[in-house]
Amino acid sequence: MNKITAAITAVGGYVPDYVLTNKELEKLVDTTDEWIITRTGITERRILKGERKGTSELCVPVAQEICRKRGISPEEIDLLIVATVTPDMVFPATANIVTDKIGAKNAFGFDISAACSGFLYALDTGARFIESGRYKKVMVIGADKMSSIIDYTDRTTCIIFGDGGAGVLLEPNYEGLGVIDSVLKSDGHGREYLHMKAGGSAQPASIESVTNREHYVYQEGKMVFKYAVANMADAAAQIMERNKLTADDIAWLVPHQANKRIIDATAQRMGLPEEKVMMNIQRYGNTTAGTLPLCLWDYEKHLKKGDNLVLAAFGGGFTWGASYLKWAYDPK
Repeated sequence: MNKITAAITAVGGYVPDYVLTNKELEKLVDTTDEWIITRTGITERRILKGERKGTSELCVPVAQEICRKRGISPEEIDLLIVATVTPDMVFPATANIVTDKIGAKNAFGFDISAACSGFLYALDTGARFIESGRYKKVMVIGADKMSSIIDYTDRTTCIIFGDGGAGVLLEPNYEGLGVIDSVLKSDGHGREYLHMKAGGSAQPASIESVTNREHYVYQEGKMVFKYAVANMADAAAQIMERNKLTADDIAWLVPHQANKRIIDATAQRMGLPEEKVMMNIQRYGNTTAGTLPLCLWDYEKHLKKGDNLVLAAFGGGFTWGASYLKWAYDPK
């Protein structure tokens, strides 16, 4: 029997209806549309509005679209992994909530928290379950309601992040298609530069923590940019070298949508022209764990069976990595 690989067989995505433009942000903080576009490449981002709506609200339509496209029932799903840093609750896992909401009665589920690298970590984890031969349908979703942890008086962060999510279905493949290799890294010293101070067990929520606005994302932009440019590009270059890939071999770079300058630097390191780089940061901003699968969702119609894709990301903590996969189906 040929080796089992975990192939993507369907993609789904969802972004909220409400559009937060740069012009609107000009009214909230000291910034301009031109400044934001020049520094980040972002023109607008989506925001999930409504009381008591959490990340599961982003995941449910993603899961439903995947099932519809693949022609399966939610009851056929074996496992659901949700990558997120904005879970509905501390516990239970958002994945558990989503399985209940979509009727995936036979699936177990868990969350992975790796910030902007979350989908990469989850994709590789899901692939291992498929490769074991024991599981046939593993759904992997990356989604974040970043608006729930963003301070809209902080111009260093509120211009960057948006809400959204997307995901994929993984199934066994015997043609050598699917997830081929991954390089996954982390370095905890980076928490100093990108974190949320309060809300965990080290500093539980209190009147003081709320008053001091410590339940929002904190970022030292220059340091994060410096590490992101180096490490995301390094991981992408390493995955190419390890798998003997040249720029000509790669159909698409699927980069984390944090900052256009970081994306450009990664593409340049890989020797890829702009037309081989997936980009939707201008419309969605940084949706954290949602950015990579949202790119696959947006570009699905351009992907062909056998295409070589390199996914690369860098996130808070720090976490980073790259994955090499072969696309498993032609446009429908």
